[in-house]
Amino acid sequence: MPDRRRNLDMLGRRDFLKCSAASVAASGTAIHPALSLAARLNGGHPLAPRATHYPPKAKQLLYIFLTGGVSHLDTFEYKPKLTADGGKIVDAEFPRWRIALELVPQMYKFKPCGKSGLLVSELFPYLGTVMDEVCVIRSMHTDIVEHFQATLAMHTGSATVPMPSFGAWISYGLGTANANLPSFVVLAKSTPYAASQVWDCNFLPPQHQGVRISSSDNPVPNLQSASRSVKLQQLEQIMLRDVNRLHAESRPGDLNLPARTMSFDIAQGMMQEAPEVFDFSHESAHTLEMYGIPADDKKSFGSHCLMARRFLERGVRVVELIHRGSGAGHNWDSHGNMAYHRERANNADQPLAALITDMRQRGMLEDTVVALCTEFGRTPWANDRNSPLGRNHWHRAFTCLLLGAGVKKGIAYGKTDEYGAEVIADPVHVHDYHATILHLMGLDHKRLTYHYGGRDFRLTDVAGRVVHEILT
Repeated sequence: MPDRRRNLDMLGRRDFLKCSAASVAASGTAIHPALSLAARLNGGHPLAPRATHYPPKAKQLLYIFLTGGVSHLDTFEYKPKLTADGGKIVDAEFPRWRIALELVPQMYKFKPCGKSGLLVSELFPYLGTVMDEVCVIRSMHTDIVEHFQATLAMHTGSATVPMPSFGAWISYGLGTANANLPSFVVLAKSTPYAASQVWDCNFLPPQHQGVRISSSDNPVPNLQSASRSVKLQQLEQIMLRDVNRLHAESRPGDLNLPARTMSFDIAQGMMQEAPEVFDFSHESAHTLEMYGIPADDKKSFGSHCLMARRFLERGVRVVELIHRGSGAGHNWDSHGNMAYHRERANNADQPLAALITDMRQRGMLEDTVVALCTEFGRTPWANDRNSPLGRNHWHRAFTCLLLGAGVKKGIAYGKTDEYGAEVIADPVHVHDYHATILHLMGLDHKRLTYHYGGRDFRLTDVAGRVVHEILT
């Protein structure tokens, strides 16, 4: 009898750990890492929080991607020599050809912003007000100068073969703090280059896949249950869970089956929490005005910025915002005329500055790292002889921003030549950018690996260094 009672007690503890893993994951107590480990060892929630490699500066990531290739030369890189030499013929380089083209002067005025005096163009008057929070990395570079490949690189570390997205890697490495919502959320009015590959989990377990929230009055369809009563809904869920469990047990090698079952659990949690995320009725009129959100709007970039803050507040580990402009196809790819950058900036500037300001006022920048980036920059010379005011793609020098937990404030890092074409000091490759973000979240980019196809893979492949110079 004592042995039987002991076995029953052990079984009860296992069942308790399985049932309570999600609540443990959301716990903010000091003992939750140990409890989360126990939950995983006893078959608990696969997204239960995991221990970091070392104490993190940041617990969450907000990744803001301006798709199309923002011109560093017309936004955050003041180059008076380029303007002075505007119209000068130079031997222009591009991977497929070399040709004599005119230098394109900077058409936007720059001014120092904040106490730091960081120079920002007139395209971003609102962002200029928060530059004291920002580290401007002026020496970014990537490998391939085509949108699809460069966008893949900024999201997966690979410009050629699709790999798991950075958000999937972080979800795999850290789990989530709220099992009722996806660990990785993507807010995108329309898809960027490379489409859903930028938030794909690829060979990582499927539960780390990014979940895209589209731009509509009903951002997540079918959140309302079709069941006629709570009791009927619960009965359906029990029956479905039992069928799914038996099906998965007969196919132990198929990781998609438990992941799909878990997606149903997350969907149930989203029925409880997601409608509240999309409900702005409790936001003050001042907040909505700050983001530039019209009444009852769920489609604008401003509304997505506010949703990003609300998802982060509810424990989502990684939130990505993808900006594409105010109309179909209106991204930052300004081949014909750099004047097109103004419309893109007008659409993004106020909401982004509002988001940074809002997070700062709420203390969220103390444990969130914010990355604001694009896939590459633009050439200092004209796009071609027929487009003397446009700029072509350029991969050997561009600008990205970093701010928030653990990042030095109000500084510029790296340096390019007098035309902004070549990095001449402190280069930062895309792998370095990713390694630094992982470091801030307590993850060693060399140790965050997954064994697949006979080898260990990681976000930074076989390269990458942490840029300690920009960290506190």
